[in-house]
Amino acid sequence: MIATRKFVYVHLHKSGGTFVNECLMRFFPEARMLGYHLPSRAIPAELADLPVLGFVRSPWSYYASWYAFQSRMAQPNVLFRAASENRSLDFRGTLRNLLDLGSGSGKLDALIGLLPNAYANQGLNLPGFALAPIRDSGMGFYSYLHDYMYGDAMHRATIGRVENLRADLLDFLQGIDGAMAPALRDFIEQAAPRNASKRDSIDEYYDEELVALVAERDQSLIQKYGYRFDG
Repeated sequence: MIATRKFVYVHLHKSGGTFVNECLMRFFPEARMLGYHLPSRAIPAELADLPVLGFVRSPWSYYASWYAFQSRMAQPNVLFRAASENRSLDFRGTLRNLLDLGSGSGKLDALIGLLPNAYANQGLNLPGFALAPIRDSGMGFYSYLHDYMYGDAMHRATIGRVENLRADLLDFLQGIDGAMAPALRDFIEQAAPRNASKRDSIDEYYDEELVALVAERDQSLIQKYGYRFDG
């Protein structure tokens, strides 16, 4: 989470945040980091009237990117270890476990017990109490994460799409500041992507059954932002 004089950026996991973080910290001298992957409910009271900026991506893309990133790590996070049953499952098995967390999964209690009890400002930074309300919601993990991160500020939030990140970021900043410094515009338009996961083509990850399961569990997010599977 980054605060500037005119807005607050809330960083949804694996949704363009490394690029946006660097942009804001580089070109906004007053910008200050308030915490890592903190939800909008953690915005300080004195900033509660500021607009909020965020980004979202296709859930099918999110899950593939998350899996590709975590599976290549020497020490993946606790969420990946639990969903993949300590790397014993492939993408399909891992994703089914992740999607079942909100649908009566017996793995939820065990995962909550493995998560920290408080914010740590590093890594996933999702305490057990923050994940617990996913129980019996029927929601996919990414849809739940989206609502958890942005829910308290949706009435004043502008949520761009990662698939159109540069243009959406330019539009937002232009609307906030009016005139834009050439160096800032050049960075947004030309800088290389940051922290992009190396992964196969999206359709290499999914079969028809899994495409449909994501469509069911992440229906709210898919409908809100007009996503469809493009494999």
